[in-house]
Amino acid sequence: MGNREQYLQEGIRLLNRTPDVRITRKSSVYETDPFGFTDQDPFLNMAVEVQTGLSALELLHRMLEIELKLGRKREVRWGPRTLDLDLLSYNRQIWTSPELILPHPGVKERAFVLIPLQEIAPDDAIPGIPSLAQHGLSLQGKEGVRKWTTTSSPNESGLSGS
Repeated sequence: MGNREQYLQEGIRLLNRTPDVRITRKSSVYETDPFGFTDQDPFLNMAVEVQTGLSALELLHRMLEIELKLGRKREVRWGPRTLDLDLLSYNRQIWTSPELILPHPGVKERAFVLIPLQEIAPDDAIPGIPSLAQHGLSLQGKEGVRKWTTTSSPNESGLSGS
């Protein structure tokens, strides 16, 4: 909803300003067909890697605070929203709690997640996926993912290019 690119920029800026969080890599931005509830405009998606001293739950809580600050409302599952920050993986941990499941349960099947993620970490392994690059080669549904723009080095301003 709204200015999609501006919400991504502001989300990155706020995440990077979080004490003990530093963005180390950012993917290109991808425009993707909606998932789940399909009667809505396309989304913009990207992946970022961070270094942090926060625990996985502390990082998740900070991400949820950023979503709320930027006007996120959870009214329709997979529905329109200003910003959706997901914690996909954390130090290759496997975690299951009412608040958080790691790795993110949809990471293996969703091209709009895997394509940006493998761009920034192609040789990384996530529990259940030995190599992101190899897994992405067999992923179905790539036609719903289009490159939007390319990012620069991680900095305060967020995205660059157009």
